[in-house]
Amino acid sequence: MKKALSILTLVTLVSICAFSQKKQQSIDPTFPAWTKKVGARIAPRRTRNCSVNSFGAKPDGVTNSTASMQKAIDQCSTLGGGIISFEKGEYVTGALFLKSNVDLRVDDGVTLLGSQDDNDYPRAPTRVAGIEMTWPSALINVTDAKNVRISGGGTIDGRGKKWWDKYWALRREYEPKGLRWASDYDAERVRLMVISRSSDVTVENVSLKRSGFWTVQVLYSDHVTIDGVKISDNGGPSTDGVDIDSSSYVLVQNCDIDNNDDDICLKAGRDFDGLRVARPTEYVFIRDNLIRRGGGIISFGSETSGGIRHVAALNNRGVGTKEGVRFKSAKTRGGYVEDVLVRGLKMENVALPFTFTLNWNPSYSYATIPGDMKNVPAYWTILNTPVLPVEKGYCQFRNIRIENVEITGADRIFTAAGLPEKMIENVTFSNITAEGNQAGSIEYASNWKLTNVKLKTKSGESVKISNSQVEQVSVK
Repeated sequence: MKKALSILTLVTLVSICAFSQKKQQSIDPTFPAWTKKVGARIAPRRTRNCSVNSFGAKPDGVTNSTASMQKAIDQCSTLGGGIISFEKGEYVTGALFLKSNVDLRVDDGVTLLGSQDDNDYPRAPTRVAGIEMTWPSALINVTDAKNVRISGGGTIDGRGKKWWDKYWALRREYEPKGLRWASDYDAERVRLMVISRSSDVTVENVSLKRSGFWTVQVLYSDHVTIDGVKISDNGGPSTDGVDIDSSSYVLVQNCDIDNNDDDICLKAGRDFDGLRVARPTEYVFIRDNLIRRGGGIISFGSETSGGIRHVAALNNRGVGTKEGVRFKSAKTRGGYVEDVLVRGLKMENVALPFTFTLNWNPSYSYATIPGDMKNVPAYWTILNTPVLPVEKGYCQFRNIRIENVEITGADRIFTAAGLPEKMIENVTFSNITAEGNQAGSIEYASNWKLTNVKLKTKSGESVKISNSQVEQVSVK
């Protein structure tokens, strides 16, 4: 018994040290004061050991242990909290629902495998791709909880190929019918982890892979830390890395992300429904992350309806990502993206380092129900509800600073297009060195300033500027 307690004490001490190490990251004293207030303020401290194996969970990679694991979680929470532990091995599980004061300790040598049975993911109210609707639960759920941690060095594998295949089959059926926009909603792919309406949640030092849809969604929550998380093997569609969705005081640091869509993405609702909810994403600090494949190192949107503001990024790196700093919205989204500071970014072989668009992906962004369709889902009607007046649908990109950036191996360095009706305003680029095939273009931009921006391109051409006010300042 003493030996067991000693081991548990050692594990706890190691965990506490790991938690404290998150503070030893890049620091810039000129960053906004609010960056010191982001992330989880507390972490579970109870050392009570609640073993899933004592409730019957089997580490054989075959037996469905969902019920056993949930019993361990529920009892641990009832007793005031503690550590949910696992013997080494592989555990098959459906949706798990974590409770307050619980630390889900998935240690090295432990793998949670997502069940392939749809019935293991009960449907519940949530928000998906900007619309509130009923949807299958995630594999790991933190809902209406406080003081929760997911940690340990092990692996959570969503085994998402089943849902990737389902999506592609549905999309092949839908596209000829003009229903591309509905595919993402109707496919009902299982997310790997959702933190919803919760506070003081930490996800650290775990490997997440093969999510059926988005990997980590932080929804309607505050004071959340995503630290030292590795996301990989996400070859399926829409396997975003970390989505921060109408949430605040979020810290994302020291992660290694490789997936098939946006890597770290900030969202705030879509169109009529997002404007109804009107909840911003704000006070988000992103630092010291390594981003590999994916749609964008840091993406803003396309769900912008509730607004995105007060975002800071420091010393991140992208290698082979499709896009770098990515701003995207549509003519029906509305909202804003403002007060953004990106500093100390390195991009290697990132095809499109800087992209801005207010008319993103029309076949997905604009929903139209064919006239011969009957008995349509309620959320189709919501997606088709017009945003009026029309001007309310234009998103405002403004007050953005991007500084101290090194770029090599780019294709098109600038790809920026506002709208005649809505200019992209007050954007400053400072101390940028970039090498690529093309300099790119900027149009419908107002009060942009490029200071000490040095571009080396194969074509030798400068940035093409049209219908814009752009000041270029060289510093010798």
